Amino acid sequence: MDKILRKMLLSLGKWRLAKRWAKKYGLRFGASRFVAGETIQQSIAAVRQLNESGRLATLDHLGEYVSNEDEAIQAADMCIQTLDAIASSGMQSHLSLKMTSLGLDLSKELCVSNMQRILDRARLHGIFVRIDMEDYAHCQISIDVFKELRNLYDNVGIVLQAYLFRTLQDAADMHRLGANLRLVKGAYKESPKVAYPAKEDVDENYRKLIQMHLANGHYTAIASHDEAIIHFTKQYVKEYNIPNDRFEFQMLYGICEDLQHTLVSAGYRVRIYVPYGHDWFGYFMRRLAERPANVWFVLKHIFK
Repeated sequence: MDKILRKMLLSLGKWRLAKRWAKKYGLRFGASRFVAGETIQQSIAAVRQLNESGRLATLDHLGEYVSNEDEAIQAADMCIQTLDAIASSGMQSHLSLKMTSLGLDLSKELCVSNMQRILDRARLHGIFVRIDMEDYAHCQISIDVFKELRNLYDNVGIVLQAYLFRTLQDAADMHRLGANLRLVKGAYKESPKVAYPAKEDVDENYRKLIQMHLANGHYTAIASHDEAIIHFTKQYVKEYNIPNDRFEFQMLYGICEDLQHTLVSAGYRVRIYVPYGHDWFGYFMRRLAERPANVWFVLKHIFK
């Protein structure tokens, strides 16, 4: 039943009519639990609260799959405005983005141009930028663009997904670049031809990725709410005397807050992914699909 519901939610997240409906009614029905707001000001307020409690942040202006060059340029402009807002507020936050929102599906050249504008402004402010990994169809070109940019900028990193067969080799290839990686399990519905369908296989691959990247001496962001994965990481860094400034735990805004506070209290770096913007519906559907029990949380808000 959960698999059917997950598939429905992921499909709904791509439905244009549903997205228009969501924009019309705003962050109601429980979406505000996972999305910090629709404006930069609301997102900065959320980051301020996180910082005050000892947590770092990564801001993400939501958006993906633009249909023309003007939309891609506007998305890049919003990223630059977000960087300026982080800098002027003095908050401790990175920026995260999806390259499909910057025109990756229109042309690689347009996307790279937009990325360079963003990274130039980020470098001016001393802010790190993370490229989100999207579905499998965008995996190779995302890595290609990242490698091109990494040769020019030291303030950019990327995400790799543990459920893909290819990822161990991708992580090994990142060694020469000294890449700062965010490691995740993966949230998209992929074919068993390219991704592990069983959780235990994904988890095993995830542990291998964590070990490899930490052993290679590169900064590693372990982005998971899975306490078994977190425990594994804590044991591994303790055994091999890896200092706490070489890695961090990352979690999503509005999820597992007690665990976030526990890790901060224990002296670990914890960074919270804080999404905001009007185009929040696809992100919200993916969060529901990851844990269908969240659907009941939403239904309670609807009936209220």
